[in-house]
Amino acid sequence: MITFTISAPDEQIRPALIAKINDLTKPKGALGRLEELALQVGMIQQTLSPSLQHPCNVLFGADHGIVEEGVSVSPKEVTWQQMMHFAYGKRGGVNFLCRQHDFTLKLVDAGVDYDFPADSGIIDMKVRKGTRNYLHEAAMTHEELALCLERGAGVVRDCHEEGCNIISFGEMGIGNTSSSSLWMHAFTHIPLDACIGAGSGLDKDGVRHKYEVLKAAWDNYAGDGTTPDIIRYFGGYEMAMAVGGMLQAAELHMVILVDGFIMTNCLLAASRLYPAVTDYAIFGHQGDEAGHKLVLDYMQARPLLSLGLRLGEGTGAICAYPIVDSAIRMLNEMDTFSHASVTKYF
Repeated sequence: MITFTISAPDEQIRPALIAKINDLTKPKGALGRLEELALQVGMIQQTLSPSLQHPCNVLFGADHGIVEEGVSVSPKEVTWQQMMHFAYGKRGGVNFLCRQHDFTLKLVDAGVDYDFPADSGIIDMKVRKGTRNYLHEAAMTHEELALCLERGAGVVRDCHEEGCNIISFGEMGIGNTSSSSLWMHAFTHIPLDACIGAGSGLDKDGVRHKYEVLKAAWDNYAGDGTTPDIIRYFGGYEMAMAVGGMLQAAELHMVILVDGFIMTNCLLAASRLYPAVTDYAIFGHQGDEAGHKLVLDYMQARPLLSLGLRLGEGTGAICAYPIVDSAIRMLNEMDTFSHASVTKYF
């Protein structure tokens, strides 16, 4: 299986970054989270003058075998239909936000149960036409997990070679809140019922049924309990590729913008493999999916936004991008007390 070299950013530059931030023409700490973000990005890029270049949103799509158990109000075909809509219609939620904030959108078929036309622009990295039903067996094999991690990493390397240094990840996969809930339960030990929500719109009875199915799947699990085994047993191909992408981004010292419930759990899984990946992550928003706040709190993450989003696709991460941009502009465009004719005040 692919390995990564990920370490925390070098601390030597921290005092100089803090000194520069504190010398800006404002009371110390007056720009709050912007100052924290400027410090984090400066640490990631190891410079006093960080920049955001060629932002990309990589959206992985795949189908889930667990959908056979009625855990989602949406039918499976929505996965491929939405992927086609993103590619051809270009009027999905993720499309207008990418246009607004000048993100390059990369659509990746990780395992959709559909054959996309060759001219769709969707990158073909299909591992299989959907995972297996983990109520009865592992969603993917060890070999498939390894392939997902490598392919997710490969997409990010391509983005980096195109000049990208800040990246977000999105997903399209009916049933993937179920997989995310099981990852969350396995990695945090938060009670399963607290990890499960309505997904794309289940009612109270639907959520109860979803819990019963996932509880049975968890009870049936007979793996070794290691992080890779949990990932491959309950995960989706799109989720495993996102994990590989996040790890590659951290190795390349890229800023990772984290989207909603599913991508937060992907980062959680990635951090179980390489804990330092979290140093490169900025959490975009706290969504409405039940369990999202709990997993964010577990990770001691402070999301930038709380807009009631639960769409996925990378939308919340992209919405948060202008705040990160403001932090970088603060560091690069504000004058300093040492340069301006302003008496330093606190």
